[in-house]
Amino acid sequence: MTIQSQQPKVSLLLADVDGTLVTREKVLTDRARDAVRKLNEAGIGFAITSGRPPLGMKMVVEALHLTTPIAAFNGGVFLNPDFSIIDQNVLSGAIAKQVIEIITAHKLDVWIYRGNDWFVHERHGSHVDREEKTVKFPPTVVPSFDDLLDNVAKIVGVSDDLEAVAKCEKDVQQQFSEQVLCKAGASSSGAEYVSAARSQPYYLDVTHPRANKGTVVDRLSELLGIKSSEIATIGDMPNDVPMFQRSGLSIAMGNASADVQHSANYVTTSNEDEGFAQAVERFILSIENQNTSRK
Repeated sequence: MTIQSQQPKVSLLLADVDGTLVTREKVLTDRARDAVRKLNEAGIGFAITSGRPPLGMKMVVEALHLTTPIAAFNGGVFLNPDFSIIDQNVLSGAIAKQVIEIITAHKLDVWIYRGNDWFVHERHGSHVDREEKTVKFPPTVVPSFDDLLDNVAKIVGVSDDLEAVAKCEKDVQQQFSEQVLCKAGASSSGAEYVSAARSQPYYLDVTHPRANKGTVVDRLSELLGIKSSEIATIGDMPNDVPMFQRSGLSIAMGNASADVQHSANYVTTSNEDEGFAQAVERFILSIENQNTSRK
């Protein structure tokens, strides 16, 4: 865990949703709502990013009356608070096909997301019911993804074999690494690469290379005119580490792994123990008060 020698100015807090902002049962607590209200009163913006599809974030957006851009699919789609699209980064059909082949080879279930649509092979496959409860809409069951591979925002590999998910993550990253692609004669423009990271121990999210939470920090900096050094971030999973690295201040949840915690400046309590609210109170608002008192 990095020690901050000088407390940075915070103009925006960017939060992950699942495992961070909400509890294990996907509840947005009263204390979490109050923490966001206090941020607004202090003149500090609040934004969210998640691997969820846009509709899966609607409850949070409405409950917190958000006015900032929303980064769904880990930045695959940026939307206004009224859910109109600002811009999006989607996978090509050829890349989507290769990703599905790798995930299938590791014996993981495959889900694909396009816009507001979610497609699966089995209606009640591994974690489908859990995901439906989270995103608040059901999947569409299809026998094949072959006609659905254009404009895919996210592909998810799903399994309770956590070692298989971790191995699949490494293999997807390796398969689409610059070295491998160059040997294969692929373009070096970056258009052929993907972002692959676990959003939960049982979920592997694969998206366009610009659809990662580090890029979310950069894009929000552009859209809101806020320096990335003035953006604070909070999350719990390995796919949150890139946003830690791009922001001025980072906070890991108490339920995060040791590696994720070591990647952040601070560690709060778990999402079952009001970790988000405590982080706002201890590491964001206290810093704001310290900076104000120095003026």
